[in-house]
Amino acid sequence: MNQQTLEQMKHIDLRTVDRDALRDIESVHIDRSLPKKQRIADFIRQIGNPYCYKHGRYVVKVSFADTDITLEDRLASYIAQKATSSTGTG
Repeated sequence: MNQQTLEQMKHIDLRTVDRDALRDIESVHIDRSLPKKQRIADFIRQIGNPYCYKHGRYVVKVSFADTDITLEDRLASYIAQKATSSTGTG
């Protein structure tokens, strides 16, 4: 897969995307024993378009901000917020 193909995938329009052509992320299996680059390549091979896919009956479009904060950092913050709000302390 080349950069031009990835750019086309990144700019897919949710209003016109063929839902039936998208793959469901629930069918993707990550082999954590593989090195990081191979895990990424295997994920892309399985999901097809890493920017637009299905999750059950929903279509998901992913975009990334130009920041040094990682997805793991954002998810940890989100989970901490949810945990705090569910205990009634925040």
